[in-house]
Amino acid sequence: MKKNLTLFILNAFTICVFAQTNPIITGWLQNTTGVKGRHYAAPSTTPINDADSANIKTVLYSTGSVYVRANGVPTYITGPFQDGNPSLTTSQNAIFKLPLNPTRNTGTPTATTGGNIGLFINGVALFDYRDGVAWNNTTMALCGGPGNPPCPGGPGASMDWNRDAVPAEKAGFDCAKGHPAMGNYHHHQNPSAFDLDKVVISNVCTLYDADGLYVIDSTVHSPLIGFAYDGFPIYGAYAYKNADGTGGIARMKSSYTHRSITTRTLGPAVNTTYPLGYFREDYQYNTTSASTPDYLDEHNGRFCITPEYPAGIYCYFATVDANWNSSYPYAVGPTFYGVKSATKVTTITEPVTVYLDTTSSGVGINNLEQNFSVDIFPNPANDLIAVQVKNINRENIKVELFDFTGKKVDETTILQGSTIAYFDTKTLYSGQYIVKISNRNNISSYKIDLIK
Repeated sequence: MKKNLTLFILNAFTICVFAQTNPIITGWLQNTTGVKGRHYAAPSTTPINDADSANIKTVLYSTGSVYVRANGVPTYITGPFQDGNPSLTTSQNAIFKLPLNPTRNTGTPTATTGGNIGLFINGVALFDYRDGVAWNNTTMALCGGPGNPPCPGGPGASMDWNRDAVPAEKAGFDCAKGHPAMGNYHHHQNPSAFDLDKVVISNVCTLYDADGLYVIDSTVHSPLIGFAYDGFPIYGAYAYKNADGTGGIARMKSSYTHRSITTRTLGPAVNTTYPLGYFREDYQYNTTSASTPDYLDEHNGRFCITPEYPAGIYCYFATVDANWNSSYPYAVGPTFYGVKSATKVTTITEPVTVYLDTTSSGVGINNLEQNFSVDIFPNPANDLIAVQVKNINRENIKVELFDFTGKKVDETTILQGSTIAYFDTKTLYSGQYIVKISNRNNISSYKIDLIK
């Protein structure tokens, strides 16, 4: 009996240790600082502080599942949504149940659907390409969605041309490329701000600046940014070129391209109002492209080695084009690679362990750059200094500005889950200044010149 009890304890210890290193448990952005959401209400360009806490509230796990409690509220500023969307980002107060050990679907692939198909590490929902609007061949007009008549049989039912939300709803996305559906704030695409793209296709950031979940960096492997509803991880746009972790860093490319069509059978003409790419059916999957190392499969992923999964796992990627504009199918889809088993639950009905995020409690690292890649720009500066971290920021980062005499002239904070902070330097004199960046255990300093 003693031997059996010892074996039970060892097995329980093994399960606990394994779970504590599994990224689907450890990878979430837990709210350890009490940070809350913020939003813009046009025409004011001053952010409004919300009452709802941001990021992940709690992570719990059992022998087979992970439970994530989240409001669905990011720390980056949301809104305004300038297409007439009256909704604001509101707390979803949800519990998401995901598989601890995802499995490949060896049968017919499961199609993605409207609504949540994944969860970003800050608790914000991932939607697929669709927006519930389609082309009605009977009336020769769009149907479904706000402002349109209902589609026969429901949104998109028996319609040949289903609208792609990313080009169609661009005017309604905020700076972070998100918007709410009945309060459920979500991204259809790569969650990095419009004004960080190489070619900026929306001017919303000009008045209502925000930062998004991470900053694209073409020189390093992109961070883990979420998990699909089959439990497999979602990464940003860049990864190791080869699946075995070799070949340097490359942009992961979608294997979907526009069909070579000039007309749409029983659909709208291809024109400036409805260009190629406006509808899901404008795309085709190219198996030839998918055989190239840095191109993805029909689910927008591949099996590969990543920093978090050194033994390899199937991964989805938030695809962008050469200009860093979002590229269909954007993150996951149009079908899942794995067995889709994630769901929202109202209660947890099995024994679970609470995972406590201790990633920011280590000591002995004096240089913040060992944990964060930091950009300070422009340098030299004039009226504004921006400080940006490219990594996923898991705790508040204090940013201080000192003049050449050592006097502190300003202080601000990059909030947990955000990436950028600004100093207004219009009233400062020309000269050399020091920007000091610190979190609980690390500190770095940078010189910057102001030229008036």
